[in-house]
Order: sequence, then structure tokens, then C-alpha cells
Amino acid sequence: MKKSSGRSSLKRFLGWAIAVVAVILSGYLLYRTLSKYDWNELVQAVTAVPLQRMAFALAFTAASYLCLTGFDWLALRYAGHPLAYPRAALASFTSLSLGHNIGFAALSSGAIRYRFYSRWGLSAEEVAKVIVFCGFTVGLGLSILGGIGLIANPGLAERVIGIRRQTVYLIGGICLAWPAVYILLAGFLGGRAVHLRGRRLEMPRFRLALAQTVIGTLNFAFVAAALHQAISALAEVAYLEVAAVYVSANVATLITHAPGGLGVIESVVLYLLPQAHLIGAVLVFRFAYFLLPLFMGSILLALSEALLSRPGAETAS
Repeated sequence: MKKSSGRSSLKRFLGWAIAVVAVILSGYLLYRTLSKYDWNELVQAVTAVPLQRMAFALAFTAASYLCLTGFDWLALRYAGHPLAYPRAALASFTSLSLGHNIGFAALSSGAIRYRFYSRWGLSAEEVAKVIVFCGFTVGLGLSILGGIGLIANPGLAERVIGIRRQTVYLIGGICLAWPAVYILLAGFLGGRAVHLRGRRLEMPRFRLALAQTVIGTLNFAFVAAALHQAISALAEVAYLEVAAVYVSANVATLITHAPGGLGVIESVVLYLLPQAHLIGAVLVFRFAYFLLPLFMGSILLALSEALLSRPGAETAS
């Protein structure tokens, strides 16, 4: 009994430690983002953005985070340990709202995910499956939206990368082809394991893979739409142009692990509108997609530790 009680106390301590560190780090990142600007400059820049644009940016952000909760809900089924949607949504939103800002999302959001899901009976292996499935969904979404952007607007890639139009179409085709192959493989091999370089990978079933592909693409389509609304407050820019540049910038974010995509969003706006005063568009998007979810996620994490760490709370929840 003493040993079990000691383990329970250690888990509660680790849970609180993760929550405190995440909230403190998130607060620091929030301060670092806003401290670069003068307060009056911030107010003028944001108030210059029409309320309608701000409202649409918030609505598309909410739609994106709703898609992200679907990532986890589907991933739990892939891992063989489905949970009720409210639990999946709580774990997903809390972990990703902080992970997007902290950087190194696989580790930062993964630690928070593990904290939630281990309470609800998932093993470390099952949580790892959830994280891998969600990461693969991100790749599917980026690839499909990027492929559509390249094929629909090849001139943009020609200007940015300096490659021939035929090469642009080839890259765009590859971006769209491998998700289609993935879905076909799921149709033929769904539920069975595939061995790749000595590693055992279990293919999701067809319906799960199809839903994964659709929701992954919708997520990034909504994120790009939120950024498009912020940029459109400065000038009219085509949605697909914003989406194509944003996908490229997002790949750079994943490679560099920049907290909150620092510098990446600015580079997107600066490329699209080189002569514009970009602070207003950048701040509106950062507020909608990063800062507001960060504030809400920090509160949810603290509340969940206070409520779910109590003895018997897992059963009651």
C-alpha cells in the first residue's frame, strides 16, 4: 500500500511539475512576443484591423483547433484505445495550444498528452501511437494543401524557388500522389502490419486513413484561411497564394522548431506584402492562433491538474 501511495504521490508531483513548467514557459514566450513592440503601436496596429476580419480569423482558428481534436480522436482508435470525444478534445487542445507556442511539438505536446492519456488507462506504447498518428496526419495535410497550391499557382513557386514550371507540377503531383497511395494501401492492408527497415508499422483501416487525410488537410486549410483574413486587412491577396507560402513556412517551422513559429509568420507576410507595415496582420494572426489558445490552454492544464489529480477523479470524470 505504501509503495502504491508513493507512486501516486510521485505521479501527482510530476503532473504539477509539467503544468507549472509549461505555464511559466508559455507566459515567458507570450511576454517575449509582445515585448518587441511598443504598447501604443500594438493598440493602433490591432485596432486598424476591421472587426469582421478579426472575427473571421478567430472563427477559422476555432475550426482548425476543432480539426486538431479530431486528430486525437482518430488516433485513439488507431491505437486501439478509443476514448469519449470530450476527453480527446481536452487532451488535444491543451497539449497543442501550449505545444504550438513552446516549440518541439512532439516533445512538449507529447509530454502533456502522456499526462492526460496515462490517467485514462493508455500505456506508453499506445500514447506513442497516438503521437505518431497525429504527426503523420500533419504531414498528410501539409502535403495535400501544398500540392494543391503548387499546381493551382505554379508561378509563385517559380518566383520563390527559381525552378521550371514542369518541375513545379512534378513536385505538386508527388505531394498529392503519396497520400493517395497511402489511402489505397490502407484499403488493401488496413489493420495489418507492414515491416519497413526492420520496423513494424500497423496500417490504419481504410475509413480511418481517409478521415485522417481529410481532417489533416482541412486543419491547414483553416489555418491558412485565418492568416489570409489577417493579411487581407492590409491588401487583397489570393487565398491559395497565402496557403502556398504558409505551407512552405510551416515546413520551415517544423524543421527549426521555432517557438510559436517566431519569424516564420513575419516572413510569410513580408514576402506577400514587401512594402506593407506588417505588424497589424502578424499580431492579429498571432493573437487568434497562438496567444488566445495559449492563455486558454494554460488555464485548462492548471484546472485539469487540480481536478483530475485527486484520488478517484479519473473514475468520476
